[in-house]
Amino acid sequence: MMPLRFLQTEFWASFKGEHGWKPYYFKAEGSSYTPIHSQSEIPFDELGSEKLLTVLVRQFSLKVKKFSIAYVPMAPEYPAEEDKLSPQKEFLSSLEAIAKAVKPYLPKNTICVRFDPAVDFASCEERDEWNKKADSICKGINVKRAPVAIQPPDTTILSLDKTEDEILGAMKSKWRYNIRLAAKKDVKVTRHFATDSDFEAAFDQFYALFEQTSKRDGVSFHNKSYYIDLLKRGCPSSEKRPLITLYLAKHEDDYLAGIITLFCPREAVYLYGASGNIKRNLMPAYLLQWTAIQDAKKAGCPVYDFYGMPPAADEKHPMHGLYLFKTGFGGAIVHRPGSYDVKLLSAYNLYIAAERLRAWWHKKALKKLHGR
Repeated sequence: MMPLRFLQTEFWASFKGEHGWKPYYFKAEGSSYTPIHSQSEIPFDELGSEKLLTVLVRQFSLKVKKFSIAYVPMAPEYPAEEDKLSPQKEFLSSLEAIAKAVKPYLPKNTICVRFDPAVDFASCEERDEWNKKADSICKGINVKRAPVAIQPPDTTILSLDKTEDEILGAMKSKWRYNIRLAAKKDVKVTRHFATDSDFEAAFDQFYALFEQTSKRDGVSFHNKSYYIDLLKRGCPSSEKRPLITLYLAKHEDDYLAGIITLFCPREAVYLYGASGNIKRNLMPAYLLQWTAIQDAKKAGCPVYDFYGMPPAADEKHPMHGLYLFKTGFGGAIVHRPGSYDVKLLSAYNLYIAAERLRAWWHKKALKKLHGR
């Protein structure tokens, strides 16, 4: 039985529940979905992706009236077939069926259920073909492609089923060189958990790097309490829950970069990263990632997900450097179709118009920032 993706775990849902979302849990019984109080109602050995569904609901205002949007992250799982187009109509229809099944248990003002379907493609062309056919299929059902994706639709995933030497050997040569350079130049990587006595000081260093990253690259971030809450929830424990680790790279008295990772039975995920403006020539980010990859392998995670990047090696893309950095570690590039909506209320059309405007403004602002 395939373990839950981290976005579908109660750990992640309860965390998001403290930061603007309300989680709902459902047990799948054939084509029906029965609400449950928590995933703990299901025996741990039955916590498979086909047995449970987590739905997150967030309230917002349109003019003077409040509405909600329901969100199903990285679910349902796509049928494991070589030809991804053959079961496509059935799969898209299942989104409508799921939304109909859970609707009675959601707030009455919920305007739609948004899905991030767990469908992986090896190329943009395959993904585009799937979406093109989906657009045609959706004309006959109450499902449509959302104008923006909530989760990053493009990523690179590194398999950890090989030895460390084999993983290193599959990287680009410059990446191996940079890892060794950082170690040779005495860059030190330390691990920090929220239960550590020095955690507060370590996190302050990370957040200071976050602020530098934001000013330099225009990256938005949450307030301190968001990351501290996540790290506190993911402390080392005998309980079966994800492990959240803060890694910091330091040279002499200078903190150079940091990352936050999540380890769970299904995957290891690089969630957040930050870097400073000094000693970048020491390549601390490469040693940080390699340390986390080694730890993920030791923890038994089958893959390491670098989690989010541009779709292709386009030099004109403002995040082209991020694409090069993440793909250089030798993982498989994965493209997903983005988000799909099932409309529940007519206010959906107004919400989509506002969402398109916000997406346009964000894209324009990003281009302006990186065009300076």
